[in-house]
Amino acid sequence: MEENTLSAESIRDALETKYIGRPTLYCPSVTSTMDVAKKAVANGASEGTVILADEQTSGRGRLGREWVSPPGSSLMMSIILYPKLEHLPRLTLVSCLAIARSIEEVTLLETSIKRPTDVLINDKKVSGVLLESEVSGDKVSYAIIGLAVNVSLDTKAIPEIADIATSLKNEVGVPVSRLEMLTALLGEFEKVHKDMCKGEPVELEWKRRLNTLGKKVTVRCGDTVHKGIAEDVDKDGNLLLRRPNKKLDVISAGDVTLRG
Repeated sequence: MEENTLSAESIRDALETKYIGRPTLYCPSVTSTMDVAKKAVANGASEGTVILADEQTSGRGRLGREWVSPPGSSLMMSIILYPKLEHLPRLTLVSCLAIARSIEEVTLLETSIKRPTDVLINDKKVSGVLLESEVSGDKVSYAIIGLAVNVSLDTKAIPEIADIATSLKNEVGVPVSRLEMLTALLGEFEKVHKDMCKGEPVELEWKRRLNTLGKKVTVRCGDTVHKGIAEDVDKDGNLLLRRPNKKLDVISAGDVTLRG
């Protein structure tokens, strides 16, 4: 099988999960898997349903950014969950950890995590996570996790991301099977998700993989800029930022970049 070939049948036959990806709805082209997932939720989609596409014509990342991905070059999917409220903030941790583990399993490459939602190889972004949810009172109506992994994307051919992004093929030097990567990713996601639901401290491994702890950072939250040392993170992934005045602030959102 070619590394870029996916089909509903091949995915169904390859999966070994109990509920993540059961079912997987495969779409050759969609506006966004997040959009399709929201419609699936409205139609009663079950826990663990995955929407997978070869192409997104309006793919999006965090903060309204566009996710650039030519057809057949990446894994682009959304996972539907109905979590408890206390688990909602930790779903991005679960996602990044599952992506990192599966990349290492399939390619033997070393990964790191840039809080809050990026997985890196050699300090370049190879994957990202987007979480959208609806909460009513103390109950989560649904949570949809968007995941994208650059598998064979030629980042050098896209000037706007050439310096900051990479792909598995770029790093390994040979083609990587999208089907193998997909089954590994969904398998790891199910493992980490089950551990989180059982109360296991999955944030500890996520924390060990972070690339900014103990370093001087700048955090941008809209028009607000925070500077300090990334001292620690809490169990929900919030950043504990030590300010120059020694005050310790809890930062729940924002893009983190290293400072010289």
